[in-house]
Amino acid sequence: MEAEGLDWLLVPLHQLVSWGAAGAMVFGGVVPYIPQYRDIRRTQNAEGFSTYVCLVLLVANILRILFWFGRHFESPLLWQSIVMILTMLLMLKLCTEVRVTNELNVKRRFFADFDPRHFWHWSSFGDYVQCVVVFTGVAGCITYLSIDSALFVETLGFLAVLTEAMLGVPQLYRNHRHRSTEGMSIKMVFMWTSGDAFKTAYFLLNGAPLQFSVCGLLQVLVDLAILGQAYAFARHPPKPAPHAAHPASAKAL
Repeated sequence: MEAEGLDWLLVPLHQLVSWGAAGAMVFGGVVPYIPQYRDIRRTQNAEGFSTYVCLVLLVANILRILFWFGRHFESPLLWQSIVMILTMLLMLKLCTEVRVTNELNVKRRFFADFDPRHFWHWSSFGDYVQCVVVFTGVAGCITYLSIDSALFVETLGFLAVLTEAMLGVPQLYRNHRHRSTEGMSIKMVFMWTSGDAFKTAYFLLNGAPLQFSVCGLLQVLVDLAILGQAYAFARHPPKPAPHAAHPASAKAL
């Protein structure tokens, strides 16, 4: 009787917690990029942030949305992908504008040139949008033609979350190559780690497809590796090379 009497409180409380968790899933993924976005705008230097992070997340979330058409998963995960795609486009727009402003007297590069040497280093935000639209169209057509194949759908879901799990790899490689994390927002990586840990726990507790949970754990490990780099490079900063020039237009990857 006592438990039944508390139903009026427990039921709405449980609903409130569920809504809170869903809201955190939808919008929590974009929070880590706020400090990085502000740092780039303040310094007008995008060198420390790898735009390949944007590429990885755009591909991963486009594939995840296509996976939803073959195997419906929870709506918050679908909305999370939509919000993340919009966020990455905003990051790309800012990084491109800053980089082009710093690259004086450099030949302009366009997506329509189809030059693999300059892939993802174009001179206009519109070129990135064209690339995303073309990729979405091609992937969407393939998915439409193969949607009845269970093997294709499961493979698509695995590729989506595996790509997202590789999110930190471009930044990890950039840090390793430069032997420095200068220009990278440590706040962003801390938020990556906490957000990915929360997301993985959410997958496990809500019975998300197995691919989501396994790749979520992998993503947390990559985040921890980047934090390890930040700690190691802070303790043992590289000695500056004599007469070495580091122009502001240098790219992270």
